[in-house]
Amino acid sequence: MVSKTEESQLQQLENQVENGGGGAREYLSLVRKLKLRRSDKVLKHGLALLNDPKKRSALGPDEWSLYEQVAIAALDCQCLEVAKDCIKVLQKKFPDSKRVGRLDAMLLEAKGSWAEAEKAYSSLLEDNALDQIMMPGENLPKYTFHCKSFCYEELILSEPTIPLHHLAYADVLYTIGGLENLQTAKKYYASTIELTGGRNTRALYGICLCTSAIAQLTKGKNNEDKEISRLTAAALEKDYKQICPDKVSLLASTLKAMKLQ
Repeated sequence: MVSKTEESQLQQLENQVENGGGGAREYLSLVRKLKLRRSDKVLKHGLALLNDPKKRSALGPDEWSLYEQVAIAALDCQCLEVAKDCIKVLQKKFPDSKRVGRLDAMLLEAKGSWAEAEKAYSSLLEDNALDQIMMPGENLPKYTFHCKSFCYEELILSEPTIPLHHLAYADVLYTIGGLENLQTAKKYYASTIELTGGRNTRALYGICLCTSAIAQLTKGKNNEDKEISRLTAAALEKDYKQICPDKVSLLASTLKAMKLQ
């Protein structure tokens, strides 16, 4: 949550920047720090910095954070060419970054390239699942995710029909873990599927992961979850057969390991 002091500071900087008084870098940095969007203003003032070689070079390491920030703002504002340009710069700098890969998947989704977006999300989710199995000690501290959960709650309240907010909130709750968070995460993965007309492979996978984790915590006592997992696993297999048939066997083994087949 943003404190009154922070909100006042943000508003003051925003007015200053909007009226040509400078401070764009400080304003954009504060927006990032407070986990806010302000997409139209971020796009306007962020692009002004990035398009000015002198100002851009003065950013130092913040240059890459700003490219990411502007890319997300451009997606929110449906300025897809701007988002594409920013993502290309980040891909060149960080060719193996999953974080940049997520941006690329978001761009595909914004374009309406559902099949390609789902394939990209599935790949990222598979990698993330393996990371959690092999490197559990390298996760970020949980308090960071609790802060993120509050931010996504605010986003969903203000923009309830944007599926990416629901999906991101579900991911955070799943990462935090615990029975209550897993049950809530499953609901938000389900709302993501509803908002995308059933066309979100990552959310389907998320429901499977939540159901598996819930079954472990409750010793498999919930029969309703068993039916949900069966239907979700079937929908996920159908998606894989259409999008990436060469990975159906990998999916089957993964679902079997989660005891969903």
